[in-house]
Amino acid sequence: MTDLFAVLDIGLGTWFACFCAVTLSSFVQRLSGQAFGIVAAPLIALVAPQFLPAGLLLLGISVGLTSTAVDISAINKAEIIPGFFGRALGAVLAAMVAAQITDVDMIAGLTGLVVLAGIALSLSGIRVRIAPVSLTLAGIAAGLMGTITAVGAPPMALLYQHEPAKRSRAMQNAFFFWGMCVSVLALAWQGLVTGRHLVFALSLIPAIVLGLSTSMPLAKRMERKALRPYALGLSALAATTLILRLLLV
Repeated sequence: MTDLFAVLDIGLGTWFACFCAVTLSSFVQRLSGQAFGIVAAPLIALVAPQFLPAGLLLLGISVGLTSTAVDISAINKAEIIPGFFGRALGAVLAAMVAAQITDVDMIAGLTGLVVLAGIALSLSGIRVRIAPVSLTLAGIAAGLMGTITAVGAPPMALLYQHEPAKRSRAMQNAFFFWGMCVSVLALAWQGLVTGRHLVFALSLIPAIVLGLSTSMPLAKRMERKALRPYALGLSALAATTLILRLLLV
């Protein structure tokens, strides 16, 4: 373990905080189809912003694949294509922007702002009709947000928030998995994914296993609305703390 912390250049306390953040966000993602990034990103940004966004996006691939496989029968293939296209386009554009950002604090600050904006969208109650155009636009917005800050769920969550729980969860997890993959590829294209990001992600795989395995027995019994206020509240607190810390330093 000492060698691991030496490679990552962080202490046990920092790593354990990231472990807890990933466990919690994996748990919430499986149950609701959203919130992996919106929960984990501000928490990790508080203690280890150097691993954002690539480290968290790499972890998201595992979470997305596992969560999507569980509800794959509820995926509407006709809605997948425009959403996937938009997400890929947004990821490519965002990677080119991310390549120009060298300040870790700027990425942390953007993460905090995107999280708060995402929470506002989630609470807005706005109804947007699910159609090819709205799916494409939501995909582009998710690609831009997710690739730069690792928080890309809110646009798709806005579209599916009034759908039945299983359908909403299945569609959002599918978009989430695809989004993680294309964002990582886009960042790698710009040379923004390093060996340390990979080691960081691999070291936290057990946190994903813990979060997902804990959520499995509860998936059918727990309504996503029961969990949502707590997840959003924690995210808002972490994002606000992050922004205030950056402003006061």
